[in-house]
This record gives sequence, C-alpha cells and structure tokens, in this order.
Amino acid sequence: MIVWLNGTHGAGKTTTSPLVQQLIPDSRVFDAEKVGETLMDISPGLPATDNFQHWPPWRQLVVETARRVLDYTGGTLVVPMTVLVEQYWREISAGLAQHAIPVRHFVLHADQETLRGRIAGDTVLGPDSPFRLRYLEPYAEAARTWLHREAHVVDTTHLTPAQAALRIAESVTA
Repeated sequence: MIVWLNGTHGAGKTTTSPLVQQLIPDSRVFDAEKVGETLMDISPGLPATDNFQHWPPWRQLVVETARRVLDYTGGTLVVPMTVLVEQYWREISAGLAQHAIPVRHFVLHADQETLRGRIAGDTVLGPDSPFRLRYLEPYAEAARTWLHREAHVVDTTHLTPAQAALRIAESVTA
C-alpha cells in the first residue's frame, strides 16, 4: 500500500512522513522528489521546465519505483509529495492501480496565514522561500477544484506533526 501525503509547502509533509512511518508497521518513506532530482541531473538536460513534475518520465518513474520497491520489500510506502496538477495525480494513481497497489491519499492542509508563517520560519530553504511561496495559490486552486475531493484532508493548522501522523496512521490501520 501507499500512504501519499499531499499538500503544499509548509503543510507538514516532510516532518510528518517519518512520524507516520514509525506508526505503521513494515513501512518506509519514499521521497518521490529524489526521482525528480535524478532527472534534473541528466546531462545535457531534459527540456527546460520550472518543475520536474512536468516531465512525463517523472510520473512514470515514481509509479515504477514505488512498484519495484513494494515488490521487493512488501509493506507500505509513505510518500510525502506535493502533486497539484490533477492530470498528474490521475496518471500516478492510475499507474499504481494498474499494478494493484492501493493508495491512501491524504492532504495535509493549513490555512494561508499558517502556511505563510511556517514558510517565513523555514530553516531548510530559508525564510520566505520564493519557491515555497510560489505554490500557495496553485495549492489553494487545487484544493478548491479537485484535490480535497480526492483525498482525506488533515488540517494541520492547529496540530503538531505527531498529532497529524497519529490521525493518518489511525485512519490507515483502522
């Protein structure tokens, strides 16, 4: 099974995913961003883009990597990865379904004020990362139009990462 943690930057995916992994027996964290980083390292580079998710091989390789890891290890993969383009989510989820891999899709959500505050205090990319701020509106649009219908929404505005992880793990193991 895959437990996919979606949501925009600052919602808590990276912090929450290892906590979810600790609560779900026989699970591992698979950071699908590493697949994108591998594609970005190809030289000469792939066609220019501002987001590796726009490359079709990224979506296909995420499915294939998850499938191969699960075939090898069994268990559950916890995938902390923002996917805000509905077509991309459909490609990934359909690809996983073709391999009979169940997906539990969660969106970690926080209000805009909370997200901006978390991004302002970010110690990884630095305060007020333009990269992270750039995704606030696309996330809000995806949430309004399709994303919240496609997933179990966990509002992290007033939750600690440990509380969010417990809600997710209880939902998965119930």
